[in-house]
Amino acid sequence: MNIEISNICNLQCSFCPPVEREKGMMSLEIFRSVISQVAPLTDQVTLHLMGDPLVHPKLAEFIDVCAEFQTPIFLVTNGVLMNGVKEELLLHPIIRQVNFSLHSFHDNYGDKDPTIYLNKIFKFTERAFAERPELYINYRLWNLDEPLGVGAHNRSMLDRVGQHFQFAFNQDIDVRRNKSVRIKNRLHLHFDTEFTWPALDLPILGERGTCYGLSSHFGVLADGTVVPCCLDKEGKIPLGNVKEQAIEEILGNERSQKILKGFKDNKLVENLCQRCQYITRFN
Repeated sequence: MNIEISNICNLQCSFCPPVEREKGMMSLEIFRSVISQVAPLTDQVTLHLMGDPLVHPKLAEFIDVCAEFQTPIFLVTNGVLMNGVKEELLLHPIIRQVNFSLHSFHDNYGDKDPTIYLNKIFKFTERAFAERPELYINYRLWNLDEPLGVGAHNRSMLDRVGQHFQFAFNQDIDVRRNKSVRIKNRLHLHFDTEFTWPALDLPILGERGTCYGLSSHFGVLADGTVVPCCLDKEGKIPLGNVKEQAIEEILGNERSQKILKGFKDNKLVENLCQRCQYITRFN
């Protein structure tokens, strides 16, 4: 389950479109209500849909709520805001996995030296090896050789990671087929390729297809709007709002069930889904 605790990010990456909605942060009251409802339904929550969770000033309280309800956390961040306080937060036992989007650094800072940035992430990783050996950590380096990506910068990051952990990376890896490579312990490199985020002003790609939305995951935006998947960044398929209805009622309503049945029948019933490039990956 994806809970967008904030739609505000400290960076603006070229591969991540800007949020058109009003900027906002989820309140602790709404977050507690959501966690209390989904704790029996999900294996873990991701404190992200858009925005970076490290931006939220109440992140510590959110983590404590997840611990109270024994709901593991999968956290994705660019890592730029890492410091001693954030380091302690991310070592909390309720956090199951942390992904650092290393490809975001050069995309925002050009040729700036990433040494200080990487050293903060390396320090956290080394502490996790010693104090939280069960914690999964992913270093994301997307678009290593794709035309839309910054190949040279990502290769430079890759070299620095390899040098630090004395890891020899296979330079011939096909990132279309291999998405993850283990570096050491539970630290992995994670790869993927760019895609175009779905939007209603894009052309229709097709009316047939399937998706994992509402079967493996769904999302709650910062204002409480429930959406069927993590790519509905603007809430164009609002299924309801957690401030007005219980989550199980929202997931069981007519629109939600029609979408879910459509996916099972290989039909895309929503306009946004018919314009989603990501869905083509499941063909």
